[in-house]
Amino acid sequence: MIRFTKAHAYGNDFLYMLEADVASTPLDRLAREMCDRHTGVGADGLIAYTPRPLGATMRLCNADGSVAEVSGNGVRALAAILARQAGEGPLVLSIETAAGIKQLARLGRRGTQHLFRASMGVPVDLQRVRIDVSGETLDAVAMNMGNPQLIVLGPLPDDERFTRLGAALERHERFPDGTNIEFVHVETPTRLRIRIWERGCGPTQSSGTGSCASLVAAAAFGGAARDAEVTAPGGMQRVEWTPENVYLTGWAEVVCDGEWLRPLPA
Repeated sequence: MIRFTKAHAYGNDFLYMLEADVASTPLDRLAREMCDRHTGVGADGLIAYTPRPLGATMRLCNADGSVAEVSGNGVRALAAILARQAGEGPLVLSIETAAGIKQLARLGRRGTQHLFRASMGVPVDLQRVRIDVSGETLDAVAMNMGNPQLIVLGPLPDDERFTRLGAALERHERFPDGTNIEFVHVETPTRLRIRIWERGCGPTQSSGTGSCASLVAAAAFGGAARDAEVTAPGGMQRVEWTPENVYLTGWAEVVCDGEWLRPLPA
């Protein structure tokens, strides 16, 4: 038996447990079991963490057991877990991930929701690419936003095209480690709408790093401003792209605490 906490940001949900409780457990197998929507608890990913005096360290597995470098929403939901006992005042936390340290400042709290502004780093290897996939030739934007991202600018696809292209692009030969995909429509210079196909998960309601990458691509090549609202199916987040950082602002909340009763995978 292990204790876990479930938390989410805009429907992008994660299961959290202490690293000390699962240090000898294959995290990939545990993630597949616990994240299953029918026979497990259900989540987009599993995060093992160790609290620190001013934050935590964490490692992340996607729902399919694959390792991910970072999740903007996963980091923020972990901050919401850490902030539960911190009262209502200002709070700054540092979360150490495989993609570096992410610093979060709490801007406010309303009930179970904590509003954070997170520094997510800068885009690396930002470039336009042309990809042949599933019978189409796509002009897209690739970058690393702590994790690999591919952005397709233009009208949002219908469900059939979204599923077909998302699945094919995630494991395209151009991306040997897989990639996250966002389809991005620039409604106005300060308002974007996106659909997300997340590596190791498939369709998700939201993505923090995906929202950041969407704004960067749209500002660099799609006529968007460098400060805009990015709306995914799960809701709207604000992204700011400054010379020194990309900042992500939005809320996260803790849903429940529980106990996993099955034996841990050996």
